Parts: sequence; C-alpha cells; structure tokens
Amino acid sequence: MSTSVHHATSPSPTEPHILDNAAWAALTGPHAHLAERVGRAARYPTDVSPFAALEDPTDPRAWDDLAALVGPDTVTPVTAFQSVPDGWEVEQTGDGVQLVDTSLYAEPAPEAVRLGPDDVPEILDLIALTQPGPFLPRTVALGTYLGIRDGGRLIALAGERLHPPGWTEISAVCTHPDHRGRGLATRLVRAVAAGIRERGDTPFLHAAANNTNAIRLYESIGFTLRRRTRFALVRTPGARPEETA
Repeated sequence: MSTSVHHATSPSPTEPHILDNAAWAALTGPHAHLAERVGRAARYPTDVSPFAALEDPTDPRAWDDLAALVGPDTVTPVTAFQSVPDGWEVEQTGDGVQLVDTSLYAEPAPEAVRLGPDDVPEILDLIALTQPGPFLPRTVALGTYLGIRDGGRLIALAGERLHPPGWTEISAVCTHPDHRGRGLATRLVRAVAAGIRERGDTPFLHAAANNTNAIRLYESIGFTLRRRTRFALVRTPGARPEETA
C-alpha cells in the first residue's frame, strides 16, 4: 500500500520541465521500444496512440523529420508547439490542463482487475460511450490498465498512458453513466497511482480545459494544476511534384 504524501519536484524557472514535452520524453525514454522515429520526430504506432512529438518544436528540421515520418498530406496530433512552419496547416486545436500529484492518497482497489488485450473490445465499447479521450486497439501496451466489473460487465476504467522518465500519466478515466456517483473513478485513480508510486514515479494527468467537473475532482483528491496545455491536429505539407511524378 502506498499512502504517503508525494510531492512533485520542479526545476529552476530557467530550465525546461520534462512534462513540458511529455510525449517526446516518453517516446525517447521508457516507451522508446514502441517508438517510430525519424531524427528529431517520433510517434507511437497508429494502433497504440495517436501522439506524435518533436524534440524541439521551434526547430524546422524537427518538422521536416515529422513530415518524413508520417508522410505527405497527413493529419497527425502534435503537442508542445506554438506555431507551425510554412506549408503546414492546423486542422483543429484544443485547450487542456496538466495536473501533477502533490498530495494524492494512493491505495490499491481490491475490486479492480488488471485489463489486457482480451478485454480490448469491452474497453473500446466503454470508451465510445464515455469519450474520455483516444483509446486504440493496442493502447493497453502503454502500461497498466485497471477496471471494475459489475455482474461481469466492465463499468469503470483507468490506466497509464505517457511515461516520461520519473513520471507516469493516468488516463482513460471513465465510468459507465449508469454507475456514476459511486466513487469508482476515484478508486481506480488511487489504485493506478499506487502502482505508479511503487516503482518510484510521480502520477500526472491531463484534462480538457472545459471539463471543470473532472478538474475539480482531481484537485479535490490531491492533484495540482501545473500548466495549461494546447494540442492540435496538423496536416503535413503535400507531396512535392517530383515525389508524385
């Protein structure tokens, strides 16, 4: 059991924080075995996670590498950038928040079960119903996913997504609408966090900026707002004439 208060540490104000570019840190760190990479750009396999990342989003060479990685005239999600180079298009943007564990009480949930590849069809059904964010056929490869069942039916879910060194993101937190109000999501968040703490990592998570109910819940159980985030779907430049000839 892991119940102690765990305080996140911060670098000096002049140093970038690893969570400022969490996807890149994960894809070049603990998740490197999953990464598809060209130079200064990396992404997860398209059946694992939609995330792509740049080593330095201000470096035009990194954007060139991303275009080479995903192909011409292709839409891909990107985070941690301020603007796109000429020839790229921003298709859609969204605002979010990043919260870190500063005083979460973490403990196992005896009723929770470990979910794996055989549970994916049920997971995808619950994700489609509750819309907590993207979940793909092999997302379970990213880390531990826990669920709660009622009469054999999966009714609540939470698990691990991005894994920068020293940190693990809690994601896919959702409860079937017929079973909300029972504290299932909170129990699963605490249980996933307990596993994260056991290996010496600090939990963190993301939420849509307009999901005030979720943000309020996370803050009430011990997460602290670290920063506001922005994600976007961007389209790579089209193929040059010589590439289509």
